[in-house]
Amino acid sequence: MEISALSVPDAWVFTPRQHSDSRGTFLEWFRSDALNEAVGHPLTLSQANHSVSRGGTLRGVHYSQVPPSQAKYVTCVRGRVLDCVVDIRTGSPTFGTFAAVVLDDVDRRGLYVAEGLGHAFMALTDDAAVSYLCSTPFTPGREHGINPLDPDLALPWPEELTPLLSDKDAVAPTLKEAESAGLLPTYRDCQALYAELRAAGAPADGAR
Repeated sequence: MEISALSVPDAWVFTPRQHSDSRGTFLEWFRSDALNEAVGHPLTLSQANHSVSRGGTLRGVHYSQVPPSQAKYVTCVRGRVLDCVVDIRTGSPTFGTFAAVVLDDVDRRGLYVAEGLGHAFMALTDDAAVSYLCSTPFTPGREHGINPLDPDLALPWPEELTPLLSDKDAVAPTLKEAESAGLLPTYRDCQALYAELRAAGAPADGAR
């Protein structure tokens, strides 16, 4: 499995090796050892989500409060989506920037999004199916969003598709509005959480 860091720190893309023959294709779409190598700690699986979206559907930008927030490992099992990771951590050197990745059923990449980062995607095909592994359960009172059409973010959604948003996402605040309201996670709190997770995932002294 090939591991690539994105321009937004604490997000990685995992490209699996695919084995094809006359029967079809086999691949390992998630490997805990590969993720641990990149991130420095395991992904605790608390919830698995699956969405199916018509072309143009735009989900996000979603995030949850830190701590504990929610890390995600995302893959597109059918069709094609444009996935964006947004650095919404105040105080981060890359605050307000994004990294865009195409996830599809051809390369079958997986995307890891650490706690405190914003996540959004647009379905580029009809019936685009996305599966997520999540580190914590969904907690309504701690879930927040940034408007994915915020002009200051300028996320690279294809112009030929008409965005289809939920009512909640359509009225979500801009990044500046969320920052002014004190709704965004801080880079300091996120780094402290990552350090805590790495320490908890480290082998005990003398472990073999």
